[in-house]
Amino acid sequence: MMTIHKQRSTWIWVISLVALGFGVLTIREGGTILFGDEAARMAAGNFVPFVLWFNFIMGFAYMMTGAGLWMQRSWAVWLAVAIVSATAVTFVAFGVHVFLGGAYEQRTVIAMSLRTLVWAVIAAIAWQQLFPSNPGGASGSGEKVAQ
Repeated sequence: MMTIHKQRSTWIWVISLVALGFGVLTIREGGTILFGDEAARMAAGNFVPFVLWFNFIMGFAYMMTGAGLWMQRSWAVWLAVAIVSATAVTFVAFGVHVFLGGAYEQRTVIAMSLRTLVWAVIAAIAWQQLFPSNPGGASGSGEKVAQ
């Protein structure tokens, strides 16, 4: 019996590790504020609870996506697309919060901008790498097509 191993591109290797690392950092930072002591919450300043909870929960999705991308699974591409979409929607909701006079920290604007950009890049690279153009058939419908 022969085992076939798909060759993992450098891009998949990089975005997988970025997603995993981003997930670990997000969970650690969010958890420190959510479950830490009063000093941690004070140090966070005017954090926006729904943004903090969203990011903390998404940290687990980041790690799952990173693992799926490492294994070159098509579902991980779709999860990356869902993450960037949900992040953009949350960023818009945050913008509404700010527009309506809600307290916030400038670092939240920077962090949400970075998250949106990073996940847009991860999703785009994952799509390009795992759903290559296939003129003779449908693209994006299954596992990576052998090249």
